[in-house]
Amino acid sequence: MSSTAVIMGGPSPEHDVSVLTGLQAARGLSGTTSVRCLYWSKTGAWFEVDASLEAEAFLEGVPRGSTPVQLEVGPDGGFRTAGGRMGRSRAMEISSAIVCCHGGPGENGTLQAALDLAGVPYSGPHAAGAALGMDKLAFGALASAAGLPTLPRILLTADGPAPDFAGPYIVKPRYGGSSIGIDVVSDLATARARLSANAHLRSGAVLEPYRPDLGDLQVAVRTWPSLQLSAIERPLRGSGSGDILDYRDKYVAGEGMAGAPRELPARITARLEQALRAAAGAVAGIADVRGVARIDFLADSDTFYVNEINTIPGSLARYLWVDPIVPFATLLADLGSEAIGRPTHAYSAAGADASVLRSAGSIAGKLG
Repeated sequence: MSSTAVIMGGPSPEHDVSVLTGLQAARGLSGTTSVRCLYWSKTGAWFEVDASLEAEAFLEGVPRGSTPVQLEVGPDGGFRTAGGRMGRSRAMEISSAIVCCHGGPGENGTLQAALDLAGVPYSGPHAAGAALGMDKLAFGALASAAGLPTLPRILLTADGPAPDFAGPYIVKPRYGGSSIGIDVVSDLATARARLSANAHLRSGAVLEPYRPDLGDLQVAVRTWPSLQLSAIERPLRGSGSGDILDYRDKYVAGEGMAGAPRELPARITARLEQALRAAAGAVAGIADVRGVARIDFLADSDTFYVNEINTIPGSLARYLWVDPIVPFATLLADLGSEAIGRPTHAYSAAGADASVLRSAGSIAGKLG
């Protein structure tokens, strides 16, 4: 009997929150389908774990009693249990996988590409969409080119050109999810100094103007069975928070994003709501959103800017579906249906008819 797999964890700074999202998804699927919980460890190893585990079971890493598994690519690829005494691995019968990994290789297209090569149908963004969503510079440029309102965003380097906008600035990892690694600085020299001092910026960083007059507004979008937008949320900062909505504001409650403080639905004008919804629909189109994504905006009472997209949001954004109401079990079931009904890839060798090889001649001659 085929099962729905829940994939969680991964070698990412958001590993712990990914575990929380995965455990929530496993509970949400329980009773509706057979569930297999696949844990991707911080070191990159794979294990099958009990779907009924609590978060504390992962405090020291791989829970006791876990079964090692392998992800194999190829025509007969997929997840397989490690070989026993006979040395043979056994294929796990999985109809689809619900990807609950945040940040790092679980959300930047690496895992998605591996699942494509292994022939495992999965939820959420395809490899290209995941890579785009994780690249703040590329996504910002795409949104701006589409005519959507955005704040200026440039690549920050130690010796590159100065921005044409004044400080203070906000410095963000170019590749990364959530609010990990973000700094607010007063001047360009300090921003550049953060490049070597902040480990999260070493793979690349972007620089934007810091606008304390703007607050956060967020809306989720799902694409199956049709495009649908959630209520608009205003996330709230906890007491003693700093200049931005940070990682602790989002996740310190211990339930992932589901436990973070918020105003839902956000109390905004009808005009702003209409504009945000139109922009969210446009983002879903240009970013080729698949699954459930969360689109983040910065706004005041009547002006907004597209900030970024979270292609695998915390808790799969289940908490945002209050208008319209979408039960978590329905959200998960639709993710599984989309994984099967809207494949992420269709490899083709059309045109590779060997004619180029026949006329190639000697490789040595071409090198001479």
